[in-house]
Amino acid sequence: MTGLREQTVRGASSYEDACARHAWRVPAAYNIAQDACDRYADGTGRRALVWEPEDGAAETYSFDDLRRLSDRMAGGLSTLGIEPGARVALMLAQTPEHAIAHLATFKLGAVSVPLSRLFGPDALRYRLGDSGARVLLTDGEHWAKVAGIWDDLPELRHVVLCDRRPARPDDARVLGLAEVLARGAAGVAPCRTRAEDPALLIYTSGTSGPPKGALHAHRYLLGYNGVDYANNFFRPGDLYWSPADWAWVGGLLVGLFCPLAHGVPVVASAARFDPAGAFELMARRGVTNTLLSATALRKIAVTIDEPKRFGLRLRCVFSGGEKVTPEIGTWVAERLGLRINEVYGQTEANILVGENDPLIPPRPEPLGRPYPGHEVAVVGEDGAVLAPGELGVIAVRRGDPVIMLGYWNRAEATRAAYRGEWLLTGDLGVADAEGWIHYKGRADDVINSAGYRIGPAEVEGCLLEHPAVEQCAAVGVPDDTLGQAVKAFVQLKPGHRASDALADELRRHVRTRLGSFQRPREIEWVEELPLTVSGKIRRAELRRRAGAES
Repeated sequence: MTGLREQTVRGASSYEDACARHAWRVPAAYNIAQDACDRYADGTGRRALVWEPEDGAAETYSFDDLRRLSDRMAGGLSTLGIEPGARVALMLAQTPEHAIAHLATFKLGAVSVPLSRLFGPDALRYRLGDSGARVLLTDGEHWAKVAGIWDDLPELRHVVLCDRRPARPDDARVLGLAEVLARGAAGVAPCRTRAEDPALLIYTSGTSGPPKGALHAHRYLLGYNGVDYANNFFRPGDLYWSPADWAWVGGLLVGLFCPLAHGVPVVASAARFDPAGAFELMARRGVTNTLLSATALRKIAVTIDEPKRFGLRLRCVFSGGEKVTPEIGTWVAERLGLRINEVYGQTEANILVGENDPLIPPRPEPLGRPYPGHEVAVVGEDGAVLAPGELGVIAVRRGDPVIMLGYWNRAEATRAAYRGEWLLTGDLGVADAEGWIHYKGRADDVINSAGYRIGPAEVEGCLLEHPAVEQCAAVGVPDDTLGQAVKAFVQLKPGHRASDALADELRRHVRTRLGSFQRPREIEWVEELPLTVSGKIRRAELRRRAGAES
């Protein structure tokens, strides 16, 4: 079949050669489950998934196992009224049942709706109601949140508890996974989906207004060719693991379906992220490839003095979601002997830009270059491509297979996301003369001070270079003279104390490195920064706090 692994140009002599040789190969008929599972289920028992439960012995699943179990689950879900186009919500940890449920949903031509276990009742009520999910798969630990809001969800017919030994409530609408699998013992004929048919509905964690559901087609996976490049090309013997939650595209697509679609087995673990525990897991299993966020890397660098003692087999570390600081990049290079490949994208269109060794050797400042096949540019408000060095919005040209079908039931929002042929990411950036993309912050986070447009990421990156700063966020606050002034919320590293002298030192640091107009006029010390469930700083909340205080 033609799948994800056929979208990479291998053996190219240069980045330019890879781009010139690239051509998207999107078949008319395509299904994610066939690409990420069934094509490798050839009866040989090829390893697909290694699950490490928090207590108990590890379990290994072959592609044959995943195919058999997903066929049965598809049969069981069909008895619950799941048909092509129906929405199936999943709120589970990194478990075999989670992976199998997605595959089963895809095989029915239905639409998976990943949900974070961190969501509270209000967040769940909105997403389950807006999506019109017909079935929810979760576990006993999180069942209570659903029970309290079920009366507000008329389209939700059943909840399936996926614990190995679930405590069943006295409610006929609630089933155990074993019962669903028994109902589907005979399996079901997979739905023959088109590449353009919907497969995933993933809600963004937007900074203002209710979350929007980004609806993706099966072809979405085909557009993730950048994951192969970011892994310096998958190879035989690779084993992948990441702590990234499968409720988000970084975990579900980058961390599960992409490796599987390349025939690379994945380690799954529901354990809470802990630096030493993560290194022990990777050493114990022989993990070779991992995606770690900048936040996770910072925790690792602070906690682990000598990582070589673990005897890791890592050959590739890549990161996305937020910029890795030069300090962390240096730590990884010196302590692990690896260069971090950074990747860039968003829920609506992911893994557009990044690095690869040797085609796009990592550099400390930019995000990377557009991966072959992805036409990415920095555009102005009118959609015109800007000259190198000009600040604008990072955009991707319409027609890329990784671009969403649109926002769920939000036709106007979908139209507003485009300027002509370009889908706007909402992120500010600058393209240099070589085509490298430099991230400058969210467009709605831009600070306008005395006529200067200041990207918060640049101020934050400068502050993070100071040895006292653990984490920070820069926002614009009203100023009678400047229009807006820069205010920084700063979380200090252990061993450093807040003081007026340190605040002055940080201002001088930014003024010296970036310029006087970018230095924070105000600095507020915080114990921690407010984050979205996907780990992004909630700058809108900080702006509201700053506005109330002013």
